[in-house]
Amino acid sequence: MVSKRAFICSLGSIYLSLLFVFLLMDVYARPANSSALKEKAEKAADSKDENEILPPDHLNGIKMEMDGHLNKEFHQEVFLGKEMEEFDEDSEPRRNRRKLMVIFSKVDQNRDKKVSAKEMQRWIMEKTEEHFQEAVEENKMHFRAVDPDGDGHVSWDEYRIKFLASKGFNEKEVAEKIKNNEELKIDEETQEVLDNLKDRWYQADNPPPDLLLNAEEFLSFLHPEHSRGMLKFMVKEIVRDLDQDGDKKLTLSEFISLPVGTVENQQAQDIDDDWVKDRKKEFEEVIDADHDGIVTMEELEEYMDPMNEYNALNEAKQMIAVADENQNHHLELEEILKYSEYFTGSKLMDYARNVHEEF
Repeated sequence: MVSKRAFICSLGSIYLSLLFVFLLMDVYARPANSSALKEKAEKAADSKDENEILPPDHLNGIKMEMDGHLNKEFHQEVFLGKEMEEFDEDSEPRRNRRKLMVIFSKVDQNRDKKVSAKEMQRWIMEKTEEHFQEAVEENKMHFRAVDPDGDGHVSWDEYRIKFLASKGFNEKEVAEKIKNNEELKIDEETQEVLDNLKDRWYQADNPPPDLLLNAEEFLSFLHPEHSRGMLKFMVKEIVRDLDQDGDKKLTLSEFISLPVGTVENQQAQDIDDDWVKDRKKEFEEVIDADHDGIVTMEELEEYMDPMNEYNALNEAKQMIAVADENQNHHLELEEILKYSEYFTGSKLMDYARNVHEEF
């Protein structure tokens, strides 16, 4: 039996080890300060503001992240729409049950107390459109932030200045150097991000290209799901990152080869194994439409398209299948409450006992 003293010492050792890891992560997460332009490092009051003019890594209602990882919250996003934030794991379960019951009644358009695949498809399309509208509203704010002269167009240099300012560089000094065509001494990591952003900027710039983006083009720059051309570009980037033999197609082995990280213990191994299983299932059952073992850019583009009605119907059928315990190809209220964590991210306790009391 382990003594109380030894147990406390063990906890202390674990705490110090974790603290050391977090400190290392903090140090290596920061870009190197290799320029006189960069101001002394200060903690930002709001970390979201630092990255608000960057294309987000995560796009609501899209099945895959920009870096090629699967979107783990996709089902919740297309089921809850803008109400997603209202479902919190710490919220009172009874309140979440009532919210879910209200949503069920909205999805059940014909009021027959069960949800069909067509009803779920319609709902998914509506919720995806809500995320689109949220992106449009956010884009208006972000566009104003990078369009200081308010002329309705943003040049690459204007954006570059604001981006570097958000990363801690002195905005006036950067603007002066760009104006005078002087070299910007930027650390390698920041320069790599800038180079990738410039490629994306070119793609968002509709013909005739002038390197000036209006509000609509800037929306495509930040949210490629709003533009078919940018969606193609996003797919090309994902394939480029995963394609090992250069044939511009993805095999299953290529799709599951993206490493989660170095496996150092059993818990990490389990995470890696689950990650591979999820990607394998998505590749074989969803993305590879003709089941030939190869995913083309066209197949990946169709998979990524958030407003594809055929995809929405398939998604509706899959979502129903997860909770359809009586196998009638519909969802009843009891089923959706029981599988609430899948649909909302919130696990509801004692759902069966409360359902008839509240609905």
